[in-house]
Amino acid sequence: MRIIAGEFRSRKLKTLEGGNTRPTQDKLRGAIFSSIGPYFDGQSFLDLFAGSGACGLEAKSRGCDYVVLNDKNPKASRIIKENVKDLKVKCEIYNLDYIQLLDQFKNYRFDYIFLDPPYKLKVINEILTIIDQNQMLSENGKIIVESSIEDTYGQLKFNSFMFLKEKEYRLTRITYFKYKKGE
Repeated sequence: MRIIAGEFRSRKLKTLEGGNTRPTQDKLRGAIFSSIGPYFDGQSFLDLFAGSGACGLEAKSRGCDYVVLNDKNPKASRIIKENVKDLKVKCEIYNLDYIQLLDQFKNYRFDYIFLDPPYKLKVINEILTIIDQNQMLSENGKIIVESSIEDTYGQLKFNSFMFLKEKEYRLTRITYFKYKKGE
């Protein structure tokens, strides 16, 4: 696993041993960042289920100033801290349940929110509802959801953001939402 583009291009990242995490593969991460960026100028990025921190660190490498990396798994949090230290960057790292993290940031507006929970948890609807209720997406912001190909979220309706598009990559679906301007 490596950083694809930006300041830290080609730098290797550590990942957890075993099957406890499912890192977003380089090709898929490249496709995601081509869709939302590919480069940034000071935006904020939340990676709620960060695993190795690869997506958030990719955002940092491509110019996001404020990056929040969260993973409930203490081993994953240690890997994230090692990757952040190796790259010599500043990121906020948390080891919280997703509900606790969202509650802690309920008054903050992120430019990008990346959601890739373990597929078996089936918590995307709940998370999107919390983000909507707290209006956690900034104007021009985007939410990126990585899920199983069987899961679909395009039909969901929210007050503060709306469905943008979805793409399929083998066994994975990426769903994009964007900030909805008030009527």
